[in-house]
Amino acid sequence: MRFRLETDLVPRGDQPQAIEELAQGIQCGEPHQVLLGVTGSGKTFTIANVIARVQMPTLVLSHNKTLTWQLYSEFRRFFPHNLVCYWISHYDYYQPEAYLPETDTYIAKELSILSEIERYRLETLTALVSGRRDVLVVASVSAIYGLSDPKEFAQQVLTLKVGRRYPRQALIQDLIQLQYRRVSEGNQPGTFWVRGDRLFLFPPYTTQAYRISFLGPAIDGIEEIDNLSFKSVRRLEELQIFAANMFVLSPDKLERALQSIQAELEEQVKYLLSLGKVEEATRLRKRTLYDIEQMRTLGYCNGIENYARHLTGRAPGERPYTLLDYFSRPFLTVIDESHVTVPQVKAMIGGDQSRKLVLVEYGFRLPSALDNRPLRLEEFEELLDQVIYVSATPGPYEMQKTGGAFVEQVVRPTGLMDPPVHVHPMEGAIDHLLEVIRRHRQQKGRALVITLTKKLAEEVADFLSRLLIPSAYLHSDLNAIQRVEIIDKLRKGEIEVIVGVNLLREGLDLPEVSLVAILEADKEGFLRSETSLIQIAGRAARNVQGEVILYADGITDSMQRFMREAERRRQKQLEYNAKHGIVPRSAGRAQELSMVPEKTEPKVIEVPGVASMTISELQALIEESKRRMLEAAEAEEYLTAARYRDEMRRLEELLHQRLGAAATSLR
Repeated sequence: MRFRLETDLVPRGDQPQAIEELAQGIQCGEPHQVLLGVTGSGKTFTIANVIARVQMPTLVLSHNKTLTWQLYSEFRRFFPHNLVCYWISHYDYYQPEAYLPETDTYIAKELSILSEIERYRLETLTALVSGRRDVLVVASVSAIYGLSDPKEFAQQVLTLKVGRRYPRQALIQDLIQLQYRRVSEGNQPGTFWVRGDRLFLFPPYTTQAYRISFLGPAIDGIEEIDNLSFKSVRRLEELQIFAANMFVLSPDKLERALQSIQAELEEQVKYLLSLGKVEEATRLRKRTLYDIEQMRTLGYCNGIENYARHLTGRAPGERPYTLLDYFSRPFLTVIDESHVTVPQVKAMIGGDQSRKLVLVEYGFRLPSALDNRPLRLEEFEELLDQVIYVSATPGPYEMQKTGGAFVEQVVRPTGLMDPPVHVHPMEGAIDHLLEVIRRHRQQKGRALVITLTKKLAEEVADFLSRLLIPSAYLHSDLNAIQRVEIIDKLRKGEIEVIVGVNLLREGLDLPEVSLVAILEADKEGFLRSETSLIQIAGRAARNVQGEVILYADGITDSMQRFMREAERRRQKQLEYNAKHGIVPRSAGRAQELSMVPEKTEPKVIEVPGVASMTISELQALIEESKRRMLEAAEAEEYLTAARYRDEMRRLEELLHQRLGAAATSLR
């Protein structure tokens, strides 16, 4: 099948030129291109048009779950007849396995898997190995983590045909081999049950269920059935059944893998004993033999991914298979917010390897566990065919790849322009800020005030509150629920000013904000770099009354470059609006694909401040809690890590209720 773009939208502004240049670049074999697109310019629509033009399987890579879901929602609308898939980490919380030799503390891996997200992941793999070319996968950077051998996964398929000889008992055995669980009833993903001459199957990679009927040793009928009522939806002549788990091997290959694990165990035990590490050697033997027995008996064990090198037949030190290996060649990669995503890809290997080295040294894992890892940047690059980097502020990496060339998209279809930028001295800054805030309040606008320290953020918020301007500070000492309560109050108008150190919260859609004020803008550093200033200013770019004020006693190079670029973009937008008679209008909050069918009314868990959140924003909140939990764990602050873990579980319970009702709404 071909990609078929379905939309009433028509390319406008810079979009026609951007679509043409990017499509021509791909068709001419350009390996790297940059789309420099400002917030609100319709970059996703541009990319959708490019995909429809070039007709290549596509991976869209995003740096967090929030944007991943938003992009998935948009692409599902643009390509309703094609295979648009969603790939993120399937853990709703995750405490990695670790050992702290200083205190002799072993931390067991703790995780909980969201079954709905697991369905999306398996759906993605089955789509990629199906042979179709109209596959678009929207993924977080979890796409660079290790997976099973794609060839092996593609081979673990059962093909059923009506009239074919396939005894019921043989099918039962084959399903168990593919990691399906036999149960007495229900509709849980990855299960099946039998009633007389009929077998009911519930694959984990789809919302559809199936009923297979037998007449003697032959298949008499195959039906797709409703997952709840079990009523027939349609009859099928043929059905392909994929594995219920990513790590599934044939008995022969599994036995060879277990023998390889056993051989490595003996070698490592011998090495540890030569160093006098008797306790470590004993521990390693006990743990590994238990895992081997589990895999031999059940085909699976906890932490099976640590044996991925043996299961996939890779050589020591060789990179793991990842989602990128599942794509048919050639394929297109779109890296969204590339100035953040590329550095994230580059950094992921470091923490993973340092943690596992300790586990290996102290006999908790075999050395081969080190090969279960994310890709290194150079390995990631080798797997790509053609790439489009998308960002309002492309980084040095992307620009170096294209020799400084880029495709520009700065004119917004709404006619909205980049906000004007003004500079005011720090002397008298608070009085001036107060006056400007009052002016924006009269226009029903909200304000973001950016400071350099948490203490100053609290002081400014308290000062504004004493003057009866509803204000709050927002910084890293607040927990995730407190943070979202503040954002929610800003949207409702209960708070009119938020003061914080770093308000670059990607995924938060705040068209209510008309003023961005940056205190001490002349203090060079990460939060006052050209890139950060452009990104912060973008918070006011969704409001027609948008304005940015830099409070500074001097003009730094970063400020100068930022203001020059802002004015260049603004002039181009002004000229386009004047030429086409466009009157700018404020942007509304973007709508996203709902994961809850309208007919369902799940019981809502009472979590303050999150009732009005979108799915994407709730995922962003969970992502933030996870990040803080891992940071606390890395710093050995385990009570703090546990607090963030519990907070994340509470939020994930709410998300899980919403996701659990998603099955029919997305098909």
